[in-house]
Amino acid sequence: MVDWMKTRLTLQFDLTHPVIGAPMAFAGGGALAAAVTRAGGLGLIGGGYCDPDWIAAQLTLAGNTPVGVGFITWALAQNPGLLTTVLAQAPQAVFLSFGDPMPFAEEIQRAGVPLICQVQNLRDARRAVAAGAAIIVAQGAEAGGHGESRATMTLVPEIADMLTISAPDVLLVAAGGIADGRGLAASLMLGADGVLIGSALLASDEALLHPNAKAAILAADGDATLRTSVVDIARGKDWAARYSGRVLHNGFTDQWQGREDALRAAEGEAARWAAAALVGDLSVANVFVGEAAGLIRNSAPAAEIVNNMVTEAEALLNQHGKN
Repeated sequence: MVDWMKTRLTLQFDLTHPVIGAPMAFAGGGALAAAVTRAGGLGLIGGGYCDPDWIAAQLTLAGNTPVGVGFITWALAQNPGLLTTVLAQAPQAVFLSFGDPMPFAEEIQRAGVPLICQVQNLRDARRAVAAGAAIIVAQGAEAGGHGESRATMTLVPEIADMLTISAPDVLLVAAGGIADGRGLAASLMLGADGVLIGSALLASDEALLHPNAKAAILAADGDATLRTSVVDIARGKDWAARYSGRVLHNGFTDQWQGREDALRAAEGEAARWAAAALVGDLSVANVFVGEAAGLIRNSAPAAEIVNNMVTEAEALLNQHGKN
């Protein structure tokens, strides 16, 4: 019988499962990253907007468990010394997304740390190859948090074909809408070496999310999400226009979607959103989660989520005789 879970990703990174935990800003801390690694995958701390104290605290929480660190690339460009600090901790990988990886690639390579680049189109995939990425994550628009417009189902095989021709040693990981064994199995058939999962872990015991947010995810379906820039405007986050965030819609997005200029000019709305986020008032604050929300049925330890996904994928692939 074929061992479907033995891929180039598991072999090169010494993993049991071809699963990477997404470095989700604010939600993916050291406990979650360590839990994914202990389950047999690769856990990543969500360094996000590059708060050095928070990242240091989360690395401490991860303890001796090998984990990587992810950054929003444009935020890292505003805090360049942070990369040196993190590399000194010998992370398992550095994950860059939403910006040009090239300015950081040489330092990462000198440290002997694998570079993972998340991309949303072919142009950026080629740039990641030129930067020396060991892994390219092809992120479809179904994903929670920030992204662009391409769909996972077409983006993954297109990048797989490109890599086969021009960079066969670069690994490919699929992301966006993957929350169970069906998504993992499909990703492997599309040409990926593994998957990156984020939304599937948001309701996990280890995720750093308000209990109200976890409950909202469990109650939602994919139709309850939308891509928007409203939340970034409310939070004062200076994202490029090409990226939008996928969140659960609520009264706040219903009020301001399509009226972004009015929101920028409105007094008190940013403070109202921030105050609501602190107390878990989801009539105003929004939860970042992908279309996979409709596949998330219960809260559980991260290890259970990863193991269930892998078990289901193996059963499906063996059942349908893809050997």
